[in-house]
Amino acid sequence: MKTLNVGILAHVDAGKTSLTERLLHTVGVIDELGSVDDGTTRTDSMALERQRGITIRSAVVSFVVGDVTVNLIDTPGHPDFIAEVERVLGLLDGVVLVVSAVEGVQAQTRVLMRTLRRLRLPTLIFVNKVDRAGADPDRVRRDIAARLTPAVVPTGTVHAPGTAAARCVPYPDSDPDFLRQLRDLLTAHDDALLAEFVRDERRLTGERLRDALAAQTRRALVHPVLAGSAITGAGVADLIGALTALLPVRQPPVDGPAAGTVFKIERNPAGERVAYVRMFGGTVRLRDRLPVGAGRTATVTGIEVFDRGGTVRAEAVTAGRIALLHGLGDVRIGDPVGAAPAGSTDARHFAPPSLETVVVPARAADRGALHAALSQLAEEDPLINVRQEPTRREISVSLYGEVQKEVVQTLLADRYGLAVDFRETTTVCVERLAGAGAAVEVIGVPPNPFLATVGLHVAPGPAGSGVRFRLGVELGSMPPAFFTAVEETVRETLRQGPYGWQVVDVVVTMTHAGYWARQSHSHGTFDKSMSSTAGDFRNLTPLVLMAALLRAGTRVEEPVHRFRLEVPADALGVVLPVLARLDALPRTTVSHGPLYVVEGHVPAGRVHAVERRLPALTRGEAIFESTFDHYRPVRGEPPTRARWDHDPTDRREYLLAVARRVTGHRGER
Repeated sequence: MKTLNVGILAHVDAGKTSLTERLLHTVGVIDELGSVDDGTTRTDSMALERQRGITIRSAVVSFVVGDVTVNLIDTPGHPDFIAEVERVLGLLDGVVLVVSAVEGVQAQTRVLMRTLRRLRLPTLIFVNKVDRAGADPDRVRRDIAARLTPAVVPTGTVHAPGTAAARCVPYPDSDPDFLRQLRDLLTAHDDALLAEFVRDERRLTGERLRDALAAQTRRALVHPVLAGSAITGAGVADLIGALTALLPVRQPPVDGPAAGTVFKIERNPAGERVAYVRMFGGTVRLRDRLPVGAGRTATVTGIEVFDRGGTVRAEAVTAGRIALLHGLGDVRIGDPVGAAPAGSTDARHFAPPSLETVVVPARAADRGALHAALSQLAEEDPLINVRQEPTRREISVSLYGEVQKEVVQTLLADRYGLAVDFRETTTVCVERLAGAGAAVEVIGVPPNPFLATVGLHVAPGPAGSGVRFRLGVELGSMPPAFFTAVEETVRETLRQGPYGWQVVDVVVTMTHAGYWARQSHSHGTFDKSMSSTAGDFRNLTPLVLMAALLRAGTRVEEPVHRFRLEVPADALGVVLPVLARLDALPRTTVSHGPLYVVEGHVPAGRVHAVERRLPALTRGEAIFESTFDHYRPVRGEPPTRARWDHDPTDRREYLLAVARRVTGHRGER
């Protein structure tokens, strides 16, 4: 059967989950509508989601339209949970971006649309809540064209907006204004269509233009705008028809090797990890033994596929479908299942978390249980990046915002019975190389205590390139396991540079390698004191890498947000000095009638302070939005992430101390 994997994306409170519920009801999957307010929706299954009325984890539901199986993925709208959105983007054939007819385009809407356009994901825009008091679909459509993308076209009109009687009427093919809008938009992206119009404009009939609209929508060149109400059902039938008519329906090959990607991890009541897998090719059958992640294999012990709003047990899952797979062991989000899907990438679509806090258990005796619980939560959201400082054993997590902190606190209490508090939230910085550096430790040459030779050269990489590990020695000069140990430890060590922050955009080249082959005394058994092991390389690598980093030098950089502020004209003179005191740097200030629009940059650590001050300064009329833009060097003394208890003047002891802190090893074989 043909398949279509569609993501529902929106800013918070746009009615995204209610729309998912209405879609399921309209296609006959559910007999009774659930309510976000009552906590009875199909996709908000977590108790916390029902209590707060927000989506925290992405959820999948499935239904059939004609001969197409539609997998609908409901994603969070709150920016604190943008990581959930990130994990599903690579799985999607198309997107429905929901915008409220009352609130209009919000900061999160702009972030999402920029990403969708960059990824060239086919996108329909649905203007929801046309029945709500204050709804103005025409204003919102103009806002969409001005602030999201000009490549949009409305497909119908709304009668009686802002009332319970609001209804959506599609434009007929005979409507000359609609045909003119379609023609102007579509010929701008298709020279052949333009030439056809020039030769004989009568050939561009309504049917011909609708075919071109579908083709250009599937190529993400244009974005049809529909409207309706998830509460009354107005316009929802038209949206269902548009899903299969305008988005790219696929029939992927079920033959060939199985290829899928894990995008979500859950634990069932028995504590077993269950992996959500999007299949891109081939077929996975019960009891299949498949490669999973790097160098591991696992046996599939259970398969559940999504069907009519729920899941059912199955013997197999084919390409194009989404399934729950049991038995994959310690599989992680992002791991391939079977062959790696063609074109798969680890590229990030959104900025990483820019905040960090220390989690403090109410009882000191719960520290070990807290670390284990947070590690399990990190399976579901790896970007919380659980980190334990070895000396004081303080546990830190990375966050996108204060709401996420509250969610972590509630999950720890509800799932694990752990009461916790948080220290003050701080900004997560990064370290970037100031130059190049190298270091080497040679086997058998004091004071190297390990049976390994490791030489490393570090150099800055292009912005956004991450960590690149290269070999400057012959691949056959050591057993592969030793090279693997070095590379894995390099990546682990770079999570904390000389100032304690993650080192980004760096090229690490292994310049020296050496080992002692497996040997023993005469007629004796293997003697590890005479033979190199992977542990020697794991212990030595942090020491050499830190020495190379110190010689290269690193600078600490803080995250900076780009902001847009709409402020009443009479409040501008009061707001600008406050922005300056909070280190916000306006770049442009433009008058728009009774408002001024101020755009500029502000350090991420100051965003919440700006948001707190604006309501009192502007009578609550200011509209402030910000998104991550770039990193910049910290002014003054660089902040350190962890306290060092060793005197750095003793280079050898200093590096050993850093190696112990980073890896948790004691420097022993």
